[in-house]
Amino acid sequence: MKIRSIQLSDAESFVHLLTEIDDSGFMLFEPGERVTNKEKEEKRIARFLEDGRSTILVAVADEQLIGYLIAIGGSVNRKKHSAYLVLGVSEKYRGKGVASQLFNELFKWAKEKEFTRLELTVIKENEKAFQLYRKMGFVLEGEKVHSLIIDEKPVNEYYLYKLI
Repeated sequence: MKIRSIQLSDAESFVHLLTEIDDSGFMLFEPGERVTNKEKEEKRIARFLEDGRSTILVAVADEQLIGYLIAIGGSVNRKKHSAYLVLGVSEKYRGKGVASQLFNELFKWAKEKEFTRLELTVIKENEKAFQLYRKMGFVLEGEKVHSLIIDEKPVNEYYLYKLI
């Protein structure tokens, strides 16, 4: 497995990976809700490649994208030290160290870019992801009550951070 920055040529594979991971039910988008295609993802990837304060790292195995870690850097002066993270790993590769390797690469990138705070959210019921984030050094900052509505029921989210 290899961890690298996303490339424009990854757009079509990235669409498939996003769709698969959204179908897990643990992402912000509900299964089938995200409307995207190769052209939209090419535009998004191009924006990320031009923006030195954001990145998309991908995990590649057997020439297939199997995971991603998106970092969206703060754009206003008071938030430039901080990046918001979104992680996704293909179901058949979960529990095999893909996420940990993505995080380790991202931590290096964040230090090079002089970020001092990384933050993310996780659905409270996603215990495996919560434990992964804790293992990677993230600290529980708080709980947002009724943050999301999933299957017509209110769901809480944990907010986590890591200082680097």
